[in-house]
Amino acid sequence: MSTGPDTENIRRSIEIRHLRTFLAVADERGVTRAAALLQVTQPVVSRRLAALEKHLGVRLVDRSTHHLALTPEGIAFRDKAAVAVSAFDEALTPGRPQDRPLRLGHAWSALGPYTTPLLRAWQRRYPRTPLELLRIDDRTAGLTRGEVDAALLRGTVDTPGLVTEVLFTEDRVATVAADGPLAARTSLSLADLAGDTVVLNTVSGTTTLSLWPPHARPAATVTVANTDDWFAAIAAGRGVGVSGTSTARMHPYAGVTYVPLDDAPRLSVLLARRDGPGHPALPRLAALAREIVAREQRTPPEDSAP
Repeated sequence: MSTGPDTENIRRSIEIRHLRTFLAVADERGVTRAAALLQVTQPVVSRRLAALEKHLGVRLVDRSTHHLALTPEGIAFRDKAAVAVSAFDEALTPGRPQDRPLRLGHAWSALGPYTTPLLRAWQRRYPRTPLELLRIDDRTAGLTRGEVDAALLRGTVDTPGLVTEVLFTEDRVATVAADGPLAARTSLSLADLAGDTVVLNTVSGTTTLSLWPPHARPAATVTVANTDDWFAAIAAGRGVGVSGTSTARMHPYAGVTYVPLDDAPRLSVLLARRDGPGHPALPRLAALAREIVAREQRTPPEDSAP
């Protein structure tokens, strides 16, 4: 079957930047945030998205809702776009595939108390393949955009095209202002927090109002876009937050106190990767992460453990 010149011109007009733009829109759930992430203007994002939709002959994004959402075709295409971008980046990375860095994303707290043991063990065993730990503020820590090869995520991850493995679970803690009335308590319940304003990280956080029973949910919330702003809002007394015990271990923060939360469900910590071709060292990363967690849980690590 032959193709005409018009078809060939359209194909040549679609470039990797169109795929990156679509993935940014999909992850950020908006053109404005995607433009800021890509450091281009909003009209540029809109033009690239429209060109991609025209080429595919389908609508990828539903613009009729208050919050931008992917269409079913957009959800299906996101997986293909992520694999294509990842393959493109891998093909242009100098050196042999096994020697290029293995990029491990996280939004906060990484592997909690097992982070340093994992990094040190990897360096000893696989010195020719650097393990780069990258903090990226989005729900999949850059995984769906092809910025990382794997990611350490928390909570429930239902993003299509990802394969996840639970490495461990951890208790949740209430995060409160150090000079507030709740800071002196030895433990708290979800009901204790329901009467206060709750600070929610809607970009990379795991806590939503669904954590509370429908009849006892907090009436007021403050939304932020990253962990740093989450801490700042709580320290300033604008509200309280909920996180995992790894946050308390990994992120001491002036003006914030962590209090055990008795009745909240435990939080899953997962290793995630894209379903498809990936970095050849991914199986070794998964095996080592399982080994480190199992070993360290037999002897609970101290904060200063190597």
